[in-house]
Amino acid sequence: MQCLRKIKDNGMKHILFGIGISNIVIIFLIFLFIVVNGLKFFDSYSVSDFFFGKKWISLSELYGLLPLLVGSFWVTIVALVIAVPVGILTAIYIAEYATPKVRTFLKIIIETMSAIPSVVLGVIGLYVLSGPIKNLFNLPSGLTALTGGIMLAFMALPTIVSIADDSLEALDKSYKEASLALGANQIETIFNVLLPAAFPGIFAGIMLGFGRIIGETLTVLMITGNSPILATTPLSAVRTLTATIAAEMGEVVQGSTHYYALFTIGIVLFIISFITNCIADKFIRKAREL
Repeated sequence: MQCLRKIKDNGMKHILFGIGISNIVIIFLIFLFIVVNGLKFFDSYSVSDFFFGKKWISLSELYGLLPLLVGSFWVTIVALVIAVPVGILTAIYIAEYATPKVRTFLKIIIETMSAIPSVVLGVIGLYVLSGPIKNLFNLPSGLTALTGGIMLAFMALPTIVSIADDSLEALDKSYKEASLALGANQIETIFNVLLPAAFPGIFAGIMLGFGRIIGETLTVLMITGNSPILATTPLSAVRTLTATIAAEMGEVVQGSTHYYALFTIGIVLFIISFITNCIADKFIRKAREL
């Protein structure tokens, strides 16, 4: 019996090892495919013109990255400005104030939010949010970076709230008890003791939320205006890195300079995502050590 169990355990161990290795190989091959095609772009286009170019006009063979970076920047900033404070305050309420029934209800709502398809959020932004923004700021169109950022904030909230709540719940009860015993009230305890102690985990959640925002495609494609310009405010129409790939890859001529330019954008996105995940992983590890 023990021998059979040992054989099953070893078999499962080898199966899991094989699955893990397969995933690593697949990811590496995807990365290699993107890099090989992306680097071909620089055979016919200047590196400086790409990274510092101010115009992205594929029909004129102008492939400047700055307008796309600026578009992604505005959308991300708006989303984080909304999602971070709302997410942290929500996590504080769930962890410190909510009753068990309310906590369970809110957790269900948050999990449901994370399951909403991006196309649904895009439709909501297109038909519900863009009109009020257009009228409020007296704009020619409500399809702006602000509209996209607001909708992306809803996409990042579940990640930030869940990880921030878990970080607060994981703290040793002695933090709170010692602070209250020294005369601090609950608000002082939360903001002066619990939040600083849980900061590594909370920051990891913010970085993972940032990764969700910067990698989103369909929502920003639908509601940001798709205008590759150097926007000076979030009230302008913009185009993000991901939206550019989604909008142009389907019609591009395979093997053309334009085709390889889109893969180069993919490399930029991969680098941003890699750095974001490395930072988040570092802070998650630090949070677990507390």
